[in-house]
Amino acid sequence: MPKEFSRVQRVNTLIQKELAIIISREIRLSGMISISEIDVSPDFKQAKVYVSLLGGELTVKEVVDKLNESASMLRYHLSQQLTLRTTPKLTFYYDNTIEEAMRLSALIDSVLPPEKTD
Repeated sequence: MPKEFSRVQRVNTLIQKELAIIISREIRLSGMISISEIDVSPDFKQAKVYVSLLGGELTVKEVVDKLNESASMLRYHLSQQLTLRTTPKLTFYYDNTIEEAMRLSALIDSVLPPEKTD
């Protein structure tokens, strides 16, 4: 029998979906912002939002700073969409998982011998 998702996991997923829509609608930035993970505290008062950036003219720090400046506005819009008693305080962080995976892949490729072609 499959293990059921906890309430925190369900809230994480719900916030991730709704916040992605709100950010694309409300925040005007060049490039695409992707929410890679949400980590809501067990008491639902804090949420760490991990984002990655694809393209754009702004640096990662500028994008994360802009999102953190807009956090209260995003929280308000999120509260309008969710049916939670309290909406968690949002804090944005940069997720460098994609760059790290590409770096490791390049390292592995540089160590492996080239394939022989017959």
